[in-house]
Amino acid sequence: MNNAIARTTAFLSTCALLLAGCGGGSGGPVTVTNSPNTTRNNTATDTVATTGTLSGAIPIGIAVAQTSNVALLGQEQVAGAKLAEKYFNSKGGVNNTPIKLVFQDTSGDEAGAINAFQTLINKDKVIGIVGPTLSQQAFSADPIAERAKVPIIGPSNTAKNIPEIGDYVARVSAPVSVVAPNSVKAALKQNPQVKKVAVFYAQNDAFSKSETEIFQQTVKDQGLELVTVQKFQTSDTDFQSQATNAINLKPDLVIISGLAADGGNLVRQLRELGYKGLIVGGNGLNTSNLLPVCKALCDGVLIAQAYSPEHPGEINAAFRKAYTDEYKKEPPQFSAQAFAAVQVYVEALQALDKKSKVNKLQLPQLRTELNKQILAGTYNTPLGEISFTPIGEVVQKDFYVAQIKMTKDGSQGTFTFLK
Repeated sequence: MNNAIARTTAFLSTCALLLAGCGGGSGGPVTVTNSPNTTRNNTATDTVATTGTLSGAIPIGIAVAQTSNVALLGQEQVAGAKLAEKYFNSKGGVNNTPIKLVFQDTSGDEAGAINAFQTLINKDKVIGIVGPTLSQQAFSADPIAERAKVPIIGPSNTAKNIPEIGDYVARVSAPVSVVAPNSVKAALKQNPQVKKVAVFYAQNDAFSKSETEIFQQTVKDQGLELVTVQKFQTSDTDFQSQATNAINLKPDLVIISGLAADGGNLVRQLRELGYKGLIVGGNGLNTSNLLPVCKALCDGVLIAQAYSPEHPGEINAAFRKAYTDEYKKEPPQFSAQAFAAVQVYVEALQALDKKSKVNKLQLPQLRTELNKQILAGTYNTPLGEISFTPIGEVVQKDFYVAQIKMTKDGSQGTFTFLK
């Protein structure tokens, strides 16, 4: 009997040490007090219900792809988020309390996004998350935050039904159904003789699958002939078979829904195999990181945009200057959207703090009240003025189409915005 009691005592002591070690993380900005009502669900993706208030800088999670083939997009998001952190802290943060961005790498798959979200919610105890990079990842990771009642702002999730994932999910990235048709219409304006269209899409990516449906419907709505639909994987590097099959059907326009690495290689191989018609790239190709992949052969690609560096407004001028000073080139859409997502958190926190001091609210209550404030606000961002519908869909007024212009040697290129 005494041995059993001793073992039980030792076990409870070990548990206490483990719980103490897993509290708020060393040097973390949130003090967490465990409550007698604390519960843990049995599923691995659910979170521990905790209480606690902010202590120090306000932690905002940034869960984007810093590695994998998606890093060409995620790195631009990191850049935009960091510029926002520096800019808004220089302006006093949240009523003189700084924000602190906590980065977690989602890599390029669902498992990476899930792990990043769980870490940010349970270990880093952030008040909200910007991310993930891909819609495919959002469909897997966002429900975790929804169950934990942690606000999510998607910086680049444009697939259908993202806001419908839950009450705590919003996005600053306009849906593909709004943006994608603009580039097809621009192609027809450049060449009214376009009749035949070939479509390529990455079948293993939720966003690309959603985007290609919009593109294909737009082709039909414009009275064009869809001569072929070619599938590929985002990990592919050899597209000779698909490209040859399409070229043999003599399309006047090619539309590609993929990511920067695979999309850039596909553009390059289409040109190398002799295709001379117009090319429209989807949102996954909407990055200057595409240019080193297809180099001079990127020239002429049309891409619809939800951001222009030339958009008027004080906040965009400040963002554009900060980006060009740091990176010596114009800011891309993915950086602008990440900046805007952080801005939404900051301004929503500022508004909430005027009603109820955010450092006095228990963490679960803070997350819930912050989510309400996010959806209620209007924000003048580098994207222009945005707001949200009650379900978290972004309301945005201004959209653009850009065409890639490359130097002859392919060493430099720009996105030139069409009038």
